[in-house]
Amino acid sequence: MSQPRRTSRRRAWTAPALTALLCVLAACSGGPGDDAAAPAPSASPAPAGPPGTLFDGFHYSGPDDPSLAAHGWEVRTGGGGPGIKDSWSIARADFPADTSAQGGRVLQLQASTDGTRQGTEQVEVQSTGTPLFTGTYAARVYFGDKPTSGRNGDHVVQTFFPISASDSSPNYSELDYEYMTNGGWGSVGPQLDTTSWYKADPPDRVTHALKRHIEGWHIMMITAVNQKVTYSLDGKDLFTSSGKYVPREKMDVHFSNWFIDLPFAGGPRTWDMKVNWFYYKADEAVSLADVQKTVDGFYSAGTDYINTVPKS
Repeated sequence: MSQPRRTSRRRAWTAPALTALLCVLAACSGGPGDDAAAPAPSASPAPAGPPGTLFDGFHYSGPDDPSLAAHGWEVRTGGGGPGIKDSWSIARADFPADTSAQGGRVLQLQASTDGTRQGTEQVEVQSTGTPLFTGTYAARVYFGDKPTSGRNGDHVVQTFFPISASDSSPNYSELDYEYMTNGGWGSVGPQLDTTSWYKADPPDRVTHALKRHIEGWHIMMITAVNQKVTYSLDGKDLFTSSGKYVPREKMDVHFSNWFIDLPFAGGPRTWDMKVNWFYYKADEAVSLADVQKTVDGFYSAGTDYINTVPKS
């Protein structure tokens, strides 16, 4: 089950305004799903990108690329939790080429441990420049069921979630995807938790667990409109929350890969999570087909990044 998040987790800064934007939308059927190869989109010109849209294909040279910060992202280096506290490492985020990714590049989040606190590094990349609220959140994410090196068995958590800037906010909001191939907190994996939060401390949330392996590429979507939140996996609805379990304030988006605990020594091992792209559309519930059509259009036009979401 999901646990309270974190403390001391961010630095504040403002990204520069983007003054010229290009977006060409292309007609393209379907989208990559479970373990599917990325499609080759076809170009078809259309008007410039609509307001309230954020897209990033993560075409950066590394975690120190100035464009990463200029586009409103930072790699976490601060202290706090969750998981093994104070073990966040900028070196564990990278942007390598990947033939299975649409556009050929990914954000790679690599967590590693040798079973000791000193030998553990976790990783998180978060948005900071453009708070997001209601609408559609979507990301094409690769979850791993096994370590890329070393012994299996860690209680690793691979996550995608919008969250309030402060855990103590009176309008605290958080919407989680958490994949735990080996379980954790007393549960036996595999398990994909979808969780909507009302308060971090004491924890007040509603959650749903999908008990199956989902290794591979998936499109994870959250639609938060009309006082209802719906989580879907490759177009299939998983869980819906309403009432007080909906966003009450603007949030930042996080991708992270971390360990709940250190259950054994057993030598070094490394876990990989990858993010192909992230898309957000303000105030609208967008279907999977329309999300993929829009993303295909960005790739067809050679648009790696676009942001028409108001900064305030």
